[in-house]
Amino acid sequence: MGARLLPLLIVLMAAVLLALGVPLAVSLAAAQQQRVVVDRIDDTARFAALAQFVTDRPAAGSRVGAEDERGETLRKELAMYYSVYGIRAGVFYRDDVPMANAPEDWYLPQEGDGRDAFNEALLGRRSHDPEQVWPWQRTRLVVASPVIRDGDVIAVVVTESPTGQMRSRILHGWLFIGAGEIAAMLLALGAALRLTGWVLRPVRVLDATTHDIATGRLKSRVAAAGGPPELRRLARSFNEMADNVEEVLEQQRAFVADASHQLRNPLSALLLRIELLALELPEGNEEIASVRTEGKRLAQVLDDLLDLALAEHTEADLRVTDVGALTAERVAAWSPAAEARGVRLIGNCPATTAWADPVTLSSALDAVIDNAVKFTPEGERVEVEVAVDGEWATVVVTDGGPGLGDEELARIGDRFWRSAAHQNIKGSGLGLSISRTLLAAGGGSIAYAHHEPQGLKVTVTVPRTVGPGGPSGS
Repeated sequence: MGARLLPLLIVLMAAVLLALGVPLAVSLAAAQQQRVVVDRIDDTARFAALAQFVTDRPAAGSRVGAEDERGETLRKELAMYYSVYGIRAGVFYRDDVPMANAPEDWYLPQEGDGRDAFNEALLGRRSHDPEQVWPWQRTRLVVASPVIRDGDVIAVVVTESPTGQMRSRILHGWLFIGAGEIAAMLLALGAALRLTGWVLRPVRVLDATTHDIATGRLKSRVAAAGGPPELRRLARSFNEMADNVEEVLEQQRAFVADASHQLRNPLSALLLRIELLALELPEGNEEIASVRTEGKRLAQVLDDLLDLALAEHTEADLRVTDVGALTAERVAAWSPAAEARGVRLIGNCPATTAWADPVTLSSALDAVIDNAVKFTPEGERVEVEVAVDGEWATVVVTDGGPGLGDEELARIGDRFWRSAAHQNIKGSGLGLSISRTLLAAGGGSIAYAHHEPQGLKVTVTVPRTVGPGGPSGS
């Protein structure tokens, strides 16, 4: 969530900084150019005042100011202006003939900014808004002012200034603005990191606690943390909800355990009376045998219910266990039962250590191997193989029985569920459910899949490490 929220905040802050920085940069460039334009306007106004008093127009082929002292003064002023500032300047009559210019080989251009400024000045207006010059444009800035005598424009003063220094000042100003933008962005980024951390810390704690509860650690609670008031209130509400859920589950477990325990005594008395009644009936009576069988099955169901209630309440006693040796022991224990049914029980159990509750793992393997042997036809075989899969140790039990359909495969392990084809086979439908509950308490699992060409494949998994990928404690 933080990875999605932080980029959004960064984009918004960058947009705000750009919205402030770009107009500021444009304003800085305009201010620098306006400063130059105003200075050039002052210069052209001074030259226009000098040119206003030049009365003699030079003859064809003669130099400006040769017969006019005021014209000579204007020429000297323009030459000195050019030599000091490097700015081309000239006074041109309406027909483009120069009254005076510096350098002397510079003439009014026939097109471009210089011509536009000249034409504007002929209308009696000074240059006031030349086109903006940007740092990457190697152009010259042209400013023109009219020379007015007796109310008529007799000539135009034109200056053509190099823009290198102005563009350099604009660029330096932009660099300063850019440095400020970067500093502000870094500051905003730090603030965004702190803000997202402050906002999302309770969410992360809540997510971790929810995961713990979902994986069976019902005692987990959201620790007090900072963050917005709404999230703190959500954390308190979550803890209250978890307390209520745990209380309800405890009540259910207690009810199942108490009911199973309380029913055992009446059932035992009932079975005893059935046995006494059987003494009064002929030997081999089918009805009494059926009643006796159902009574024993009910007793087995109550015992399994009590085991399930205890399993849901019991915490795993994890320890480093040789899964291979323990599995080989269970294979040896079930071999006589398999041989009695004409089933070959084969074990491949290399030494493999993992974190597991030995009693829990033994019970789960007993339930799985019992089912495999029970449902495998005579002459087929059951294979038990121990392997390592990354951070997990696995015990895979495959059989050659009839297997299950896809819908049945999805339901296997549910409480009291049994396949319709196996209703007449001894069992309560709780063994695999108890095994799954006990394994989950220690970070393990049990999974079911089809075995080709026929049969069922059951995989019991336990963690090889304690921590990420394995159980969270012990």
